[in-house]
Amino acid sequence: MRQDVVIVLDCGATNVRAIAVNTAGEVVAKAAVANATEPAREHPEWHQWSLEAILARFTHCCRELQPALAGCEIRAVTVTTFGVDGALVDEDGELLYPIISWKCPRTVAVMEQIRRYLDPEQLQRLSGVGQFGFNTLYKLIWLREQHPELVERAHAWLFISSLINHRLTGKMTTDRTMAGTSQLLSLQQECFSRTILEAVDLPEHLFPPMVAAGEVIGSLLPDFAERLGLPAGIPVVSAGHDTQFALAGSGAGPDQPVLSSGTWEILMVRTPQVDSDALARVADSTCELDADRGQFNPGLQWLASGVLEWVRTLGWPEGGDYEAMIDEARAVPVGCDGVRMAPNLLANGVGHGQGAFTGLSLSTRRGHLYRAALEALAFHLKGQLTRLEQIGHFQAQQLLVVGGGSRNALWNQIKADVLGLPVLAIDEAETTVLGAALYAMTGARLHPTLAAAHAALTRRYTPFQPSADAGAYQTLYKELHS
Repeated sequence: MRQDVVIVLDCGATNVRAIAVNTAGEVVAKAAVANATEPAREHPEWHQWSLEAILARFTHCCRELQPALAGCEIRAVTVTTFGVDGALVDEDGELLYPIISWKCPRTVAVMEQIRRYLDPEQLQRLSGVGQFGFNTLYKLIWLREQHPELVERAHAWLFISSLINHRLTGKMTTDRTMAGTSQLLSLQQECFSRTILEAVDLPEHLFPPMVAAGEVIGSLLPDFAERLGLPAGIPVVSAGHDTQFALAGSGAGPDQPVLSSGTWEILMVRTPQVDSDALARVADSTCELDADRGQFNPGLQWLASGVLEWVRTLGWPEGGDYEAMIDEARAVPVGCDGVRMAPNLLANGVGHGQGAFTGLSLSTRRGHLYRAALEALAFHLKGQLTRLEQIGHFQAQQLLVVGGGSRNALWNQIKADVLGLPVLAIDEAETTVLGAALYAMTGARLHPTLAAAHAALTRRYTPFQPSADAGAYQTLYKELHS
């Protein structure tokens, strides 16, 4: 019996992937190839994406899937990718200027001078999105200032997911979750802000109609179907920004905070309420549109595993085994015998002369440093969760953890003890792909509703309950923040 599957085209910063997912949320087949930016002609340190190279990588991946899909009925395709990036296009969808990557430094100066156009706090109260140099707004201001003739000629601005969707269907649309990353929206009204657009002299007609996750954009065109080796005419369903679909794939419901733990930790929640004034007052905060209408994703981010990797190079220069490192840290008592890592290391990153370890003695071992870093990250998380609760008007009952950091059992336990809350580590590596697949299945009517699609899945979590150490951590946190 042939099984129904959807194909998720996942364009990541380091890999482009094609993944087939069945109606039970199981990965049937996947293929990946490395992705990378290209240097811009104008400056060797500027980064841009080649759309044609990305499409060629998807072609390679889809072709690799074919042997494993012999017994499958492909019912839909959807696209998920990183946010903010896109390009100006003409009436035919041809790029007028290359896709400026979020890695490119050229727009940082635009962000630093944004007061020429709008007050930064007012901008965040309107859009929800924080001040990050890679935001779409700054790319468009840069294009307006450096290449005004291109803005005048442009038929549309298409985010990178919509550029791919246009190639697949011939339709120009705006994925809602991608628009939510742009710093161009009126957050509360969930549409492009006339106030922001007028302030930076951008016409509203640049942005095609917005489509929500799960909406069918169009049918897969015959020429592109042949190129990818997929059936012509299958529905192409809207998805968009990977962060929102990681939240959906995690199974998080309203007011359920999720921590995406990797090089950076991103703490977000799905909530119908956002305090825009509080958001604008909190450093490193942002708020994006959830995959579901009427829901928002306020969040905070900070350097995390990037700090742990730095500690690893200090204490284990030979390249220590992670489990051995964790065992050494586990042997150190709560509080690390007084060794502390200065929390400003988390916000400012390493290598800038901002961090410090205190409480060192001749008996300090490398396990102390590693555990001190884990504890400092957990303390920082506790403060950030309190801020997020204020912004989103909710009270956390537990924390879901996804990403590479979720596989560190000691770190998860310390988090549970510091927070005084259960921590659930999701036993699923492909939460973003799973989330996008759920909406694709709904759009293709493989499930009658999104709730039915969720109900068809079996999610597994590894729980970490607050232990006997929780009291000691609560006392230590109060001492550090008194």
